Parts: sequence; C-alpha cells; structure tokens
Amino acid sequence: MITTFEQLGIAPLFLERLQSRSFAAPTLIQERVIPALLGRQHCIFQSATGTGKTFAYLLPLLQNLLEDRLEHPDAKQKGPQLVICGPTFELCAQIKKETDFLLEGSPLKAVLLMGGANISRQIETLKKEKPLIVIGNMGRIIQLERMGKLSLKQVRQVVLDEADRLVADDLIDETSQFISLLPRERLTVACSATIGEKARQRLTPFFREDVLDITVEDREVLQKNIEHWALYAEGRRKIGSLRSFLAATNPKKALVFFNINGQIGNVVSQLQFHKISAAGLFGDMEKQARKKAMDDFRSGRVRVLVTSDLAARGLDIQDITQVIALDVPDSTDAYAHRAGRTGRSGKHGIMITIGDEVELQRLSKLEKKLGIVIYPKILYKGQVLAPQPLEDHDTK
Repeated sequence: MITTFEQLGIAPLFLERLQSRSFAAPTLIQERVIPALLGRQHCIFQSATGTGKTFAYLLPLLQNLLEDRLEHPDAKQKGPQLVICGPTFELCAQIKKETDFLLEGSPLKAVLLMGGANISRQIETLKKEKPLIVIGNMGRIIQLERMGKLSLKQVRQVVLDEADRLVADDLIDETSQFISLLPRERLTVACSATIGEKARQRLTPFFREDVLDITVEDREVLQKNIEHWALYAEGRRKIGSLRSFLAATNPKKALVFFNINGQIGNVVSQLQFHKISAAGLFGDMEKQARKKAMDDFRSGRVRVLVTSDLAARGLDIQDITQVIALDVPDSTDAYAHRAGRTGRSGKHGIMITIGDEVELQRLSKLEKKLGIVIYPKILYKGQVLAPQPLEDHDTK
C-alpha cells in the first residue's frame, strides 16, 4: 500500500516543498494519477473538490519538465513546454500560486496569462522571463500566439483543468482552436470534479492515443474525514438556525451555500448584525470586491463566507472547518462538491445541511446514493446535540 509521496516516485526537491506544508501522505487521486503522468500516459481524471487534483498533475508534470531539461541541457528554448488552462481567473491564479510554491529553489519559471490583464505587460514578461510554464485562459493564450508573442511549438505537456467547463457550449470552439495550435506529439491531461458523458465525448478528439481514465468515487472521499450532519429548520427560521449553529460551534472557517438569487446579501447582513464576521460571494460581483471577500476569508479576518454553487466554482481555500448548506442540492455530485471543501489534507471537517421536512427527505435519498451516514442534530441550550426523546427540548 502506497503511503508516501516518495514511494510514488516524487523527486527530493518536491518532497522538501511538500514537507514544508506538512503534506505527508498523498490523497487517493494523487496515488492513482501521479504514477501515470510520471510514466507519460495521457489521462482524464475525476475526483471531488478538495481531493488534491492540482498537485496530482503539477507534481509529475513539473518533474517531467525538470528531467527533460537535465537530459537536453543545450536544447534551444523557443516557448513554453507546459501549458495549463482553466476557465476562471481564480482557478488559474491558484494554480500559479501552487506552481510557484513547488518551483521554489528550481530554475523553472511560470507566468500567468489572463484576459482582462494588461497585454503589454504580459508580452514584456514573456520576453524577459522566457517561461517554460504558462498558466491561463485560452483566449489570451490564442491572442498572444496570433500576435507572434508566444510560440506553442515546443509544448510537450498540456492540462485542461475544470475540463467539463472548457468543453461546455460557450467554450468548446475556443478550446478546439487552442488544441489545434499545439504539437501532435504531446502529453494531454484533463481533469475536473465532474466529467459527464457529453464532456468526455468532446474531450476524446484532443487525445491522439489511448487515455487512462481515473475516477475516485464521491463516497471514497466523503467517508474519509468528513462528518455529515442534518439540522431541521423551516425556511423562515433557517438564518436564525444558522446563526445559532455558528454561535454553538464557533468555527475557524465556515463556508455557507445558499442558491436563492438575491438572498446571499441578506444572509450576510443578518449575520453581521449579530456580530458574526461574514462576507458574501456573488456570481456577478466586481473582480476587486470578489478578491477582497476571498482574501478576508483566507486570512481569517472574516470567519464565514456565504456563496452559491456557481460563485464558488474554482474557489480553493484551505482549512475550511465547516461547510453549511441552507438548501439541498439535486445531485450527489453537487453535494460532494460542497462537502469536499472541508476535511482536506487528512484534517477533520463537518458538512451540515439545514433544511425543512421536504429538503431533508431529499437529503436522505442522497445519503443512500452516496453510501454515507448523515447524523441528525438539534440545537439545545447553545449546544449541538444528537436528538433525544426528551419532552423539554427547545430547538430554537
């Protein structure tokens, strides 16, 4: 049984970086993906949010890059050899941050190329840094290639992160155009928390050889480090129950999901009125306001972040101790995406759903499909307890 990154074949340089963050043991998806990519095998892989997908491809692909440099030290560099694409600024910025972390102490350089940023500065950075690694959105990468400022002729490895989003109807043409600019001889990787059949069909033409398809089932992740709770509350009392729950548990970092349009601000306002430090994340927020909310949450200035499933896509924040849902999702995938935000890196996490009778019935069906146990809870005298057959319980 594999228990360490060293046993997976990760080089000493990266082992030191992992140890500096106390990452001792690989996750399930890392155990399965890292050996495949070190063996230069094309790969599509799927695993829930928070299971370590980024390091699952970064570690082996960066190691491949370093090995290639050692084998061909005099090779003339005309452009990047590793390109990683994602659909959102937040995701790409997070990938860049993790790449820089792993590359500390190495000669390799990475740059972030996103639409909306100053293109002249990006051109200057490309000229000055001559990066072997490019991370960004396809639109800007295509634009720079057309301008003759970025050559893709030496790309040996490419990653499509959140691949299901990159092959959705609004982005499939751009993704196809980007892939057409790459050399035929390359290693291709696609990953996401969810890759449906339609997405798989659209991804297939991007792989010119046999592809290894790896999936870590939601139940494998959700049964490991996460406790699942359910709390009954009628719709109009949900925010009050949320408030009481936060007061009873005093979480270090709580992520709250609420998918009713226009209500996130109301939830945040009510929490703030009761002296609970909270911020909201909306789908149509301005970029700076969104960044401030996330930075405040990451730093601990704000302990509660209220968001929707859509607005949280691509959000990567460590050390979330609780995920709280004020509604019940329609699918096991959606539940797993929410729950996977906590219980990361072997740490304990709690996923709690606050719902009415109909919603909790739907939650019970998800529980059976996922093969998990969701424990009912009540609020009683400032504590979260398992329900008991006592007449004097006050579940306010």
